[in-house]
Amino acid sequence: VQLQASGGGLVQAGGSLRLSCAADGGTFSSYDGAWFRQAPGKGREFVAAILRSGTTSYVDSVKGRFTISKDNAKNTMYLQMNSLKPEDTAIYYCGVRRNSAYRYGGWGQGTLVTVSS
Repeated sequence: VQLQASGGGLVQAGGSLRLSCAADGGTFSSYDGAWFRQAPGKGREFVAAILRSGTTSYVDSVKGRFTISKDNAKNTMYLQMNSLKPEDTAIYYCGVRRNSAYRYGGWGQGTLVTVSS
């Protein structure tokens, strides 16, 4: 599966962005999907996941602000980000896995989100 993340940009603190992840060669009905991010000088960290069943999970720092969703018909996963903070600044990547026995992968180039204070 080839993944392409888009929708990043520069936004002021408190603003919103919606990221999209388009899948080529597979559908999110067959995979678990997730968003990760990598801030400057830091490792890649988990942000949110949506299982094939639709069950979602989030890292504590984004709970109540971010919402992950998917449209299986469009082969696209989304991350709605509200009340953005400067510490959300990072390159955001989307990944997929067949099930919990596998690691997430299929990373594309990512999309840069910059939140100014």
